[in-house]
Amino acid sequence: MAEQSSRRTNPFEGKFSEETLTHFRTAREEFRKSVAGMLPPGFEEHHRNARKELLLAWRSMIDASLERMEKPKKKA
Repeated sequence: MAEQSSRRTNPFEGKFSEETLTHFRTAREEFRKSVAGMLPPGFEEHHRNARKELLLAWRSMIDASLERMEKPKKKA
């Protein structure tokens, strides 16, 4: 089986110089800061809480599905 790394693969590896990638990273961070400046106060916390609730809902659905799978099937 292929070994999985804990890091995401970089689709640009070997295609751009390290200097170019550094500029892309810096531009991305500055863009994120500018977008964050346009959002109302408290948005980030609300967004994080909403995402957590969504993940908890998925977990609940998965747990329920696993419980149904573990129950013995009734014979007709």
